[in-house]
Formats: sequence, C-alpha cells, structure tokens
Amino acid sequence: MASGNLVILTGAGISAESGVPTFRADDGLWMGHRIEDVATPEAFARNPALVQDFYNKRRRQLAEVQPNLAHHALAELAARWEGDFLLVTQNVDDLHDRAHALQPPGPGFELIHMHGELLKAHCTATGAVIDCPDDLDPRHDSPFSSEGRLRPHIVWFGEMPLRMERIEAAIADCDLFVSIGTSGAVYPAAGFVQDARRARARTVEINLDPSHGARSFDEGLYGPATRTVPAFVDRLLG
Repeated sequence: MASGNLVILTGAGISAESGVPTFRADDGLWMGHRIEDVATPEAFARNPALVQDFYNKRRRQLAEVQPNLAHHALAELAARWEGDFLLVTQNVDDLHDRAHALQPPGPGFELIHMHGELLKAHCTATGAVIDCPDDLDPRHDSPFSSEGRLRPHIVWFGEMPLRMERIEAAIADCDLFVSIGTSGAVYPAAGFVQDARRARARTVEINLDPSHGARSFDEGLYGPATRTVPAFVDRLLG
C-alpha cells in the first residue's frame, strides 16, 4: 500500500532516541520546572524572564540533536506516498522538518506542528509568527506592534492547538491513521483515533509500550521507534 489518504500523528516518543527530553517526567516536572511555571499564559504574565529563559535553553538544545531513523523513514514515506499525507506532530522540535529537507516530500504531503515550534515566536498583540532561532529577552519587543511583545510560539496549557480544523478534516477523510510515540493521554490528540475509526480508517499504534488508548487501535507495534517505524514504512511501501 503506497496510496490513499494517510494521517500520521507523532509524539515525544519519536524524538526521544535523538536525545530530546519527553515532555513530562514521572514526578510531574518538565526539565526541573513545574508545568504551571513555564507552560501557561499565566506563567508568562507572572514571570516572563523565567519562561523566556526556559525556552531559550530548549531552543539551544536543538543544535545538539539530529533526526533519527524514525524521522528519516517518515521522510522517505512522504517522498514516495502517492496519495494525501498529513503528518501531525505534537513535538515542538524541528527534527521532522530537517528530515524532510534532506528528502523532499511529494505534492500531497503536509506537516503541521499542532503544539507550535521552538524555532518560532509570535506577537502577543497580533498573533503574527516569525522565525526565531535566537534567544528572546524577558520583554522582547514585537516588530509587528508597539503594544505587543514576542513570546515562544508554543501552545501552552489552556490554549487551543493549531490548525485543528485542517487536522479534523484530514482524519475524517483518511484511509489509514497511525499514531507514533504518543501517550494517548493528552487531548485533543488522544481522541484522533476515535475520529479515524468513525471515518472507517484502519488504525495503527506504534509505540515503545501500549498507550492509554491502545485498545482503540486495530493494530499495535511496540518497540523503539528507530526499529519499529522503519519496518512499518518498509511494509507500507513494500
């Protein structure tokens, strides 16, 4: 099978083997900080210096990691897939982007970062988005508005994920839905498999271990992403 409408959702598990820390550890902290202190609009209003410093460090860490075999396998799939292919990632790193830059995708491919991107910032007044490879100051002036400032282009708790209408439309029309490296515990992404089932799509979970929603999938493939994802792509393209 190398055609049809394909939607793939990826989460932290696909980037973990590249050395990108997963979002939340067992102790409820993210890189030593409470989620409430670095990943909410209220945190940014209360302590912009802490929030900007946190994401500045995350941004610098991207220079130390590279796409792994799972990212490259999906790039190969995008280059050879003959139908529509929407890749939705919950990850804010740029590893998918880098992998696809090395192997340009076909015309039916689209990548959506539903939770934003570390290497971008947006204006608090206008919402305009700008590339941002460098550090942001605590109250970084916005080039778009004298009343705004730049903040990380990250979807924080309490904010709506990006491009949900496009994602939902693609899932409603897909033939195959694949979830890779996700916990199945964070909504709305955790509900995508149910939307795909309503669309009568085949559903596949690829993860290190079964997720919270594993029973909702037609098939589960378990093990390290760098092994399971390339094998699955080979099977699809075979």
